[in-house]
Amino acid sequence: MSEDLANRRCKPCGSGVQPLKMVQSLTLLRALHADWAVSEDGRELSRTFAFPEYGRTLEFTNAVASIAIDADHHPVLVVSYGTCEVNYTTHAINGLSDNDFICAAKIDRLIPAAAQ
Repeated sequence: MSEDLANRRCKPCGSGVQPLKMVQSLTLLRALHADWAVSEDGRELSRTFAFPEYGRTLEFTNAVASIAIDADHHPVLVVSYGTCEVNYTTHAINGLSDNDFICAAKIDRLIPAAAQ
């Protein structure tokens, strides 16, 4: 199901779009790598990626930025020497949308399964 999500395109969240209910978010979460988590309040999706060196961290961060620009859906990125924390929420609806999970699935494709 992750590939199904990763092959989808983000859609604008205009007025009238409601944030996902927790049960919907948890269903979509099952399609992602197990390290992704939904916050207790159901408004944020996050995962921290670890890398052996700063250069790899920056390469990954730039790849995530490319996904964000293409999707016009931008995460909060917290970058340090060997980690990049990715946090998604859909600000326009003050919660999670399908777009957050679509982008997370695209990010999962950046890391080979053996390295996850």
